[in-house]
Amino acid sequence: MDRSTYDKGLAIRKQVLGEEYVNNALKNVDDFNRPFQDLLTEYCWGACWGREELPRKIRSMLNLAMIAVLNRPHELRAHLKGALTNGVTKDEIREIFMQVMIYAGAPAAVDSFRIAREVFTEQTKS
Repeated sequence: MDRSTYDKGLAIRKQVLGEEYVNNALKNVDDFNRPFQDLLTEYCWGACWGREELPRKIRSMLNLAMIAVLNRPHELRAHLKGALTNGVTKDEIREIFMQVMIYAGAPAAVDSFRIAREVFTEQTKS
């Protein structure tokens, strides 16, 4: 493991998803999933998200579309919060999910809109 890339990834992961979310994920690390969490932090967050060629806002927008299409509701919820942190507006999120509907189908968009409304409601209450 490249410690520098891991540390960079951990910092980005916490900035995007929130320290509480990341700390919760890491407190559940054990011998079985530690290699996965290390790889996720180093390569996904450090080596990929840490690249300068795309701003975090655009990376978040891409993630919302891909995760919606893949039907990963838990990850969609986390990345919706991260997208808002990265400056993606509610209007932009709506348009992303409209695009998802056209290219991936109405069921993917229906679930995505529902989850987004739940996240928006939670954020309003916070």
